[in-house]
Amino acid sequence: MKRRAGLIGVLFLGVGLLAGCPKQPEIGQAGPAVVGPQAGVPASPPVAAPAPRAGDIPVTRPVPPAEVPVSPVPPAAPVAPAAPAAVPLKDIFFDFDESIIRNDQKATLNENTAWLRANSTVKITIEGHADERGTSEYNLALGERRAKATKDYLVAAGIHPTRIVTISYGEERPFVFGHDESAWRWNRRAHFVIASR
Repeated sequence: MKRRAGLIGVLFLGVGLLAGCPKQPEIGQAGPAVVGPQAGVPASPPVAAPAPRAGDIPVTRPVPPAEVPVSPVPPAAPVAPAAPAAVPLKDIFFDFDESIIRNDQKATLNENTAWLRANSTVKITIEGHADERGTSEYNLALGERRAKATKDYLVAAGIHPTRIVTISYGEERPFVFGHDESAWRWNRRAHFVIASR
């Protein structure tokens, strides 16, 4: 029985030797990699500092400060674009096939006149527009009459005519798209554009 137990022990020992034990990794610090002609030459072993002798004055070397991890600076929050300035000059609107200034539009024209007086260096363009009904040629002529009537009102109110240019786009640049009065009433207009300040 003792002999059998001994054989089993030897057998386990042999299997353990054949399987091998996992090798412990060597702990060390790798030096900087060598680049260039010395790359294939093995590095010489580091030279150990001589042991201090009795009576030597100990030399203290400064210990480098521990590196503090620097957190990356977060990018600046995106800035929303500035809102466009409010348009100081408001459009006026016309009746179908008319270029006469409506009474309900005169208050808007008076506000525009006051703003132009307060900003005496501003030059403007008045665009005349029409709805889609009628031929392109007719609507261009109607837009021109609307722009001219608007300019005449401003000039009569004291705005110098050299500050005002007129142009007609007829039906080409609708303010509201549609094919009924709910769209057309917005497209029959004189539109103010600040040309220079």
